[in-house]
Order: sequence, then C-alpha cells, then structure tokens
Amino acid sequence: MKAFDLSLYLVLDPDLCAGIGMVETARLAVAGGATMVQLRDKHAGTIRMIETGRALKQALDGTGALLIVNDDVEAAIAIGVDGLHIGQEDMDAMRARAMIGPEMILGLSVESEALANAVDPGLVDYTGVGPVFATPTKADHKQPIGFDGLARLVKASPVPSVAIGGLKADHVAQVFAAGASGLAVVSAICGTPDPEAATRRIAAEIRKVRA
Repeated sequence: MKAFDLSLYLVLDPDLCAGIGMVETARLAVAGGATMVQLRDKHAGTIRMIETGRALKQALDGTGALLIVNDDVEAAIAIGVDGLHIGQEDMDAMRARAMIGPEMILGLSVESEALANAVDPGLVDYTGVGPVFATPTKADHKQPIGFDGLARLVKASPVPSVAIGGLKADHVAQVFAAGASGLAVVSAICGTPDPEAATRRIAAEIRKVRA
C-alpha cells in the first residue's frame, strides 16, 4: 500500500518561482509544511526536467515530502521520483502504469463526474480535481467547477482526491468540507515574498480544519 499525504500539495511553476527558483521554493515550502511537491514545467524538455528533478530530490531528501513529476514519464523514471501525474490529454493511465511499474504513485487529473467515475483504482492512486476556480497559472484549464462541483467529483472518484485551481489558505475549510483529501496550490506559495510563511499559513488552516 502506497502511503502519501495529499493535504498540502505544492505545484511548482517556473515563471512564478523565477525569483528564487523552483528548488529553493520547494525547500522552503516543505519546511513550512508542504507534504507533496509536483514539478510542472510545460516548456522544459526531458533533459531539463531531469536536471531540475534531481536537484529537487536532493533538496527534499529526508524531509518526508514526496516528489511528483507532471506529464514527463521518461523524466519521472530517470529521476526516480515518488510519483507521476498525468492529465487526460497526456497518456492513458494503463500505459502510464505499465511504464512506471507498480510502486510509483500515479495521479490523474479529472474535470468531470464522467471522468472521475471512469478512474480505475487498480491503476490510479489519486485524482487531481478541478479547476475549482479559474487560474492564470494554467491557461488551457477547463471550466471552473466551484465547491459544489468539487464535492460531486470527489464523491465520484474511487480514489483520494486533491483539489486544484486558484486555491488559497482561505479556501481550506471548503476544500475539506467537499470531501477532498487536500488542496494543490501554485500562486499561493510560488512567487510569494516568503514561501515558507505562506505555506505555514495554509498548513495551520489545515490543522485547524482537521482538528
């Protein structure tokens, strides 16, 4: 059984993180309580993804936080990360699972109840559900679903779900009330003046809700 904590899931954005870089942003966020870190860089080739991913892996070593690679299965395997996250347009879950093997965590983005219902828990370990709100960090995102839509998709998903899309510390209670296991954040941490403090604020809200 793979053990992972979706509660505070940082998705790195190379543009927003440009000030101090993705590796330092991730290090500070994990110090502040981030439980998972996803390397997402749609403009980087596999070689650059591997370079960044290896630096991230080294920075997070011993912290307990898990490292996920978005989309690039070749990079995920080469780095030896904890997991791979794919979208509906990237590759199908069966092929992804065949490539990464049984041990690596596999996450899948779902934007509708039909897609959530279609998830095979024998292949997929968690779903990324959203976007809850419109967000500039993903220009091609689907129609926002709001918290009512989040609750419906979480209920339809046969595996744990992490909410994504314009989420901040103020939304923690609503995310967990909808049944999600956590929230994925980008701009709420990336590009902030103090990523560690920004993460601590979200982590404190999560502790409050869970208590």
